[in-house]
Amino acid sequence: MKKAKPLAALLSAVVLVGSLLTGCGSGERMMFGTGGTAGTYYAYGGIIAQYIRNYAGIKVTAVSTGGSKVNIQSIQDGDFQLGFTQSDVMAYAWEGTKSFEKDGPTHDFRVLGGLYAETVQLITMDENIKTVADLKGKSVSIGEAGSGVYFNAIDVLTGAGLSLDDIKPQYQSFGDSKEALKDGKIQAAFIVAGAPTTAITELATTNGVYLVNIDGELRDGILDACPYYAPLEIPAGTYPKQDEPVETITVKATVIVSAALPEETVYNMTAAIFDHTDEITAENAKGAELTLENATEGMAAPFHPGAAKYYAEHGVTVESLGEEG
Repeated sequence: MKKAKPLAALLSAVVLVGSLLTGCGSGERMMFGTGGTAGTYYAYGGIIAQYIRNYAGIKVTAVSTGGSKVNIQSIQDGDFQLGFTQSDVMAYAWEGTKSFEKDGPTHDFRVLGGLYAETVQLITMDENIKTVADLKGKSVSIGEAGSGVYFNAIDVLTGAGLSLDDIKPQYQSFGDSKEALKDGKIQAAFIVAGAPTTAITELATTNGVYLVNIDGELRDGILDACPYYAPLEIPAGTYPKQDEPVETITVKATVIVSAALPEETVYNMTAAIFDHTDEITAENAKGAELTLENATEGMAAPFHPGAAKYYAEHGVTVESLGEEG
């Protein structure tokens, strides 16, 4: 078990004291790890927290974090009770691979449900870059070191027969990638987020941008090697001046919860989200992807029994595992 960081430990203590004072049921308090304040995780997490408060009677606070890996580790440490993660990073955590190879596997979390597609988008302003193979010798942003984007980029490059030695890798955030493309410091960038992504829309509007297809044998090979991906088409018109659809792959933005949470609590949290999809969609366009299919398919870790109970009542059977399982 990792030692909790001082600030996280303080937050955890505040949550614990609040729970002791207010008791169970409607008095429960939870911390929800999301992502950076400029990203979809944070904004959408605030809405999800609101619906859990309103319909499950649980006082959830959505907090900004470093994203997927941090959220998983904070649940492991007991500082957060739920959090967002990419489905692929969740698989790494459960299996102890890639970004969790050094730390080892963690089984302190369970799946509540998948919410929306996080699309692997390879963008460039160089019209001569038409395929992933064309990245050879180019300066390419592949996300911050150890991030989910980084490992998505590695999977795509590997599928195309390229290694980091074949490109000039740059480890940049979405915002930095956008500015570096505008300034000609890089020739391409991987961005993994729900489409349309603000950084790409801004770049397409002001400077023009091309999206590179990840399709055909390349995509088939990635899907065979990495089952946490799924195929996805970005429709024409998703971005300014994007006249043709773009083929690519996607992982899933997923809500995970502590394995220690009671079944009834997680059941009520799941219902608070999926019984109110129309209302959530009215507040955030990503709500349109809240379906039982999206919630339950492509998960490489087991569901919490409370979530599994909700899905079973709606005709979907998923693999679940209790805290002692």
